[in-house]
Amino acid sequence: MAFGQPEFARELKALGINVSRETLQRLETYAALLAKWQAKINLVGPATLPDLWRRHFLDSAQLIPIISSLPQLGGRNLVDMGSGAGFPGLVLAIMTDWRVHLIDSDQRKCAFLRQVALDCGVLDRVTIHAKRIEQVTGIAADVVTARACAPLDELLALAEPFIGEKGTGLFLKGAQAEEELTQAQRHWTMRLDRRESISDPAGTILIVSHLKRKSQ
Repeated sequence: MAFGQPEFARELKALGINVSRETLQRLETYAALLAKWQAKINLVGPATLPDLWRRHFLDSAQLIPIISSLPQLGGRNLVDMGSGAGFPGLVLAIMTDWRVHLIDSDQRKCAFLRQVALDCGVLDRVTIHAKRIEQVTGIAADVVTARACAPLDELLALAEPFIGEKGTGLFLKGAQAEEELTQAQRHWTMRLDRRESISDPAGTILIVSHLKRKSQ
């Protein structure tokens, strides 16, 4: 069965999120731009493009109720590391009123992100950093997100300057999540929660807070 815009909206409604017609139109614009740019640069795995609404849009949007449940959010700042084609960060920018920082070192992908943010009317809340993650400084984030960016141990090292001990990391992980977590816990203490992904049967969302590096 094909998974498109109606199924996307239905899955989110089951999570308590009513997606407006305007938001769906913005995501349609995003989808059209992705298909157009994919012909020139490799933004997503070609096999995932026909299943875009589930594999990429729903995969990203499922973080919204988790973010909404977090206590004491300050500046509503979100940092998305290794943004690539904009998942999950740009989808979250389109579907919320958050200020979002997208970080990716690939200049062509950053050009794509800028075009989508412009055409979807969210460029005023989106900052695109065409740099390596470790070169971006001076941002205090309430939430840090990442998907398919790096193993968790490395991911936590990259996220720590943004979230410190007060922010929260939301990391979309696949079948290797448990193995990565075991490795990461050798070097980090953290408060950990996890949720099953609704878009990928093998997927897990790791919710990390109170992050602190263990003394060597």
